[in-house]
Amino acid sequence: MDLLPILLVLLSAFSSIQAVTPANSKLFREYIGAEFKGVRFSDVPINSKVEVHFILSFAIDYTSSSSPSPTNGRFKAYWDEDNLSPSHVSATKALHSNVKVCVSLGGDTIRGQPAFFKPRSINSWVSNAISSITKIAREYDLDGIDIDYEHFDADTNTFAECIGRLLSHLKEQKIVSIASIAPYDNDSVQPYYLALWRKYGHLIDYVNFQFYAYDKGTTVSQFLDHFETQSSNYRGGKVLVSFGTDGSGGLSPENGFFEACSKLRHEKKLHGIFIWSADDSKKAGFPYEKQSQSFLASTK
Repeated sequence: MDLLPILLVLLSAFSSIQAVTPANSKLFREYIGAEFKGVRFSDVPINSKVEVHFILSFAIDYTSSSSPSPTNGRFKAYWDEDNLSPSHVSATKALHSNVKVCVSLGGDTIRGQPAFFKPRSINSWVSNAISSITKIAREYDLDGIDIDYEHFDADTNTFAECIGRLLSHLKEQKIVSIASIAPYDNDSVQPYYLALWRKYGHLIDYVNFQFYAYDKGTTVSQFLDHFETQSSNYRGGKVLVSFGTDGSGGLSPENGFFEACSKLRHEKKLHGIFIWSADDSKKAGFPYEKQSQSFLASTK
């Protein structure tokens, strides 16, 4: 009996199993610059044993007037550029080989008003967005792009096509290598991201799910249930766990966040941790950034 074909089949099956075996990650991400509190990259602790992504917040396609209005994909920097400039990016990367810098698009508000996703047409928005984001990405030597629109004046398909085509171009042209989305569990928000995921999920590396948008007082078991629900929604995606240092909701470090992370790590489901935000953490001296990175760096 010729055993070679059988061995080849078994080897192929084993390789397939190995390919889909889940693995934990040592990825730490943090939003920075949205609240103009003077925080710099150099203020934030950086553990050399983890991969650190700073996410500049935000680039917004709105005018900078006292009464801002949408500009149909012409993005401008609306983060604290004085303290988070291109030279700050290059200096930080030169000092830390484990650091990458991304930019987040949209955000919640501009000058206290909701920042809407409001394209005039798919083609015109995509064309403007490609041009303006490419310019910002090259100026800042960015590695990635994050999508964090939270208000919409368009249908779900328009959002999916605009963002999907933008991501396709930026990745194909190697303008950025990383793409993430930042949804949360809200009926006026999540359907847009699920539509994008269904059509263009293959382009999205991380789901920065805003678990801090859940109620304050979330328990460990509730948090783990939420994680399973969202992992099912974004099936096949790397859903990152998160908390806020701004007093928002969800599961806080004091109430068991790292206990939940330990459980996920044991199940090989811990794809990374992100925090909103460095601006809010500055006053306390970044204790949870240190704890998060130490946790990720440990091999337990």
